[in-house]
Amino acid sequence: MIKALESYEIEEVMDLWLKTNISAHSFIPEKYWVGKYNVVKKEYLPISRTLVYKEDNVIKGFISVGKDTNYSFIGALFVLEDYQGEGIGKKLLNSCKYLYSNLELSVYVENIKAVNFYKHCGFSVKSKQPNENSGVMEYSMQWGKDNNQIKKFIRGAIFGRFLKK
Repeated sequence: MIKALESYEIEEVMDLWLKTNISAHSFIPEKYWVGKYNVVKKEYLPISRTLVYKEDNVIKGFISVGKDTNYSFIGALFVLEDYQGEGIGKKLLNSCKYLYSNLELSVYVENIKAVNFYKHCGFSVKSKQPNENSGVMEYSMQWGKDNNQIKKFIRGAIFGRFLKK
């Protein structure tokens, strides 16, 4: 079940964030993530919209989105390692696609599994640059609702009505 993060769940989400960052980013020292823990907990989470995927009283994944200028920025999308590949990340991402018309994120170039996941979910690479905090190369990726798909749907719906008459 996908729902909004509640204050009593913050510790569980932060534990998930730390464990998953360390395992997914083996090319960055563990101490980097430990050092970012309080910044994420005290500064980022409070100003973000965070959705959790909770099942059997366990938070199996979460996504956090902050509002930027024209795009809503996904600052975190993490799924516990034991539950990866079950569609949880895609469900969380699709929830945000429903809520926002434009999404942007940054992902480390070396995190090939995540890069491929985002491409499969319709994101495209906008740029490549060093991360301002870690210095490790990252992609900026974006997704937006395709106006052409909406127009095709409307044309199809209108055309379909004429065929039924």
